[in-house]
Amino acid sequence: MKAISFLASTLILSVSTTTALAQAAQREKTPKSDGQSGAAQLAFDRLASLAGNWTGQAAVVAQPEMSAPMRMSLRVTSGGSALLHEMMPQGRSDDPSNGDNDPITMLYVENDRLILLMYCDGGKNRARMAGTLSTDGKTATFDFLDVSGDTKYGHMHHAVFTLIDTDHHSEDWTYMTPDGKAVTGHVELVRAKRG
Repeated sequence: MKAISFLASTLILSVSTTTALAQAAQREKTPKSDGQSGAAQLAFDRLASLAGNWTGQAAVVAQPEMSAPMRMSLRVTSGGSALLHEMMPQGRSDDPSNGDNDPITMLYVENDRLILLMYCDGGKNRARMAGTLSTDGKTATFDFLDVSGDTKYGHMHHAVFTLIDTDHHSEDWTYMTPDGKAVTGHVELVRAKRG
């Protein structure tokens, strides 16, 4: 009987120690609530509040006649550490084998910065940008850091997310052409109703 009691005590102590170590490791990974890391996490959390499905009209700013209806989804993923942003034309089915021209963007906190990594359909490359949140918490602005992949067709260079209210936001995306010309697209988005 003493052997069973000793074994049970040892097992409970082992589980308790493992749980305590896991909790300590998680606390170390959790961004601090002060300084730049706290600001990056706050910006990420604000953008994560946009999770859901959206519809809107996208247009090239300098040529508003060049517009098209689109839909967008934002999904918190990877244990809450990343936000997946996907744009697609309105009306196309959700067939996953028919999305080779849809850009996706990943947003995440890395060290003390909010990072946006845009997998571009037009440039066939991956532009990386660092973001900051405005003091009123309504605008996240992303500035170009670098790009990987082929840039012969240009690359995404700048992005701005403006949170209007829980059911409305806008996005501005600036593409840099190979000859250095900036082309900005703007989209006004409305949260899609469930049901």
